[in-house]
Amino acid sequence: MTTALAPEQTARFDRIERVLDFIHANLDQPLSVSELAAHSCWSRWQLQRVFSEQTGVSVAHYVRELKLSYAAKQLLSRPDRVIDIALSFGFTSEANFSRAFRQQFGVSPRTYRQRGVMDGIRTPLHITTLATPNPSWLSVHIQTRSSITLVGQTSPILGLFAPEPDFTDVVPKLWRDAHEAGLIDVGQPSIGAIDVASADTLQTPLPYLAGQQRDAPSSLPLATWTVPEATYAVITHLGPVSELPKTLHTFIYHWLPASGYRCTDGIELEVYPPGYQPEADDAVMTYWIPLDCHHHAPK
Repeated sequence: MTTALAPEQTARFDRIERVLDFIHANLDQPLSVSELAAHSCWSRWQLQRVFSEQTGVSVAHYVRELKLSYAAKQLLSRPDRVIDIALSFGFTSEANFSRAFRQQFGVSPRTYRQRGVMDGIRTPLHITTLATPNPSWLSVHIQTRSSITLVGQTSPILGLFAPEPDFTDVVPKLWRDAHEAGLIDVGQPSIGAIDVASADTLQTPLPYLAGQQRDAPSSLPLATWTVPEATYAVITHLGPVSELPKTLHTFIYHWLPASGYRCTDGIELEVYPPGYQPEADDAVMTYWIPLDCHHHAPK
């Protein structure tokens, strides 16, 4: 049973939603914090505090990251000059744009264009729900990950869309067994991998691997998977891992149709940081879903 939000909490989220809608519709404008504060009916200090508290990122950083991400997509999808792209997103000069771009992506706009790989893209925040005591915002980035080798234990699972899913029982047991067998280095990230491309129907079990990245196959009798380079939608999940299916439903039914991106069959990844506590309210992990790298979302 869910608990309705208090009226003041609903109002706060409504205001943040309005600010986000205004940002998303006006990325070609400077979008100063003062302007956004006036639009939100909060003071500058109140907006910055509430925005950061509710979304986990400062409003100025969010605006800058989103502008640069949309600019990066245009670098890959259009032949426009760098200066024209810079001006279209409210930057006053190519030098200012290039400096900010390098800070976010680690390379110049021209180098990013030459590489031709979509990576490091921030997408607009989407609210996951307003019907729970702890509503949150869906944060999705677009990243390209090089080929990796995973080593671990495997088991078939019936996934999220199976008629009778069993992953909520099978996956935790597989991880417990891997930890108890001493197969997991707690000082390194752990990765769960789901080979969704191998299934012909929703009733077909999916191979699931619980393990870690290795530079070479293990000498132990473990499964070794090679995950090819791919471009992913990287979804940040905050809270108990048992709530992850709700986050994925929001991504699939709300974020994806509105995003302009297309998913593709491949190996999906669950990436857990060292020391991850699966049922902690402040636990953070990421879920990686392969995208069609030839399909770029429009501005």
